Amino acid sequence: MTGSFEYQPTLRGANVTVRPIEPDDWDSMFDVASDPRVWEQHPVSNRYLEAEFRQYFEDSLATGSAFSFVDNASGRVIGSSRYFGFDPEKSEVEIGWTFLGRDYWGGAWNREIKQLMLDHALQFVDIVVFWVGESNYRSRRAMEKIGGVLRDGVHTRALSGDDPYVVFEIRRENW
Repeated sequence: MTGSFEYQPTLRGANVTVRPIEPDDWDSMFDVASDPRVWEQHPVSNRYLEAEFRQYFEDSLATGSAFSFVDNASGRVIGSSRYFGFDPEKSEVEIGWTFLGRDYWGGAWNREIKQLMLDHALQFVDIVVFWVGESNYRSRRAMEKIGGVLRDGVHTRALSGDDPYVVFEIRRENW
């Protein structure tokens, strides 16, 4: 583990660049996010609506830890994620608030994005956690595919109201 956590690096892969979110990303990001199927299993399933997504987008900008995913071939924004809750005592950080356009589901895209974000985070912490909506089976399968280990129990937290979540973790020694 080295130094303070770096929340917004630019991470480049073969297919995608994970870079800090910018205000100018609004149009292209909402174009992706306005697809109801992107959110159908998410606890905030109406985020495809402009007012709901605007709140998500503004919150993302305000965090100083959110990203836009950019398809290297087309230059299009294809989704977003962020780091959250760096806890130096637990040596833990969360990756969350993630969505990806349907054209990029399956295959190598999510794996490459998570690889880039995990490789970065695990330079600073021993554990990366992912809070996944309890009934979001698509995301749960994706977590299993990249080696996420399900923690015991169903969890809630103040920032999500009463929505039930499961928590996956990836430990540095297993990555």
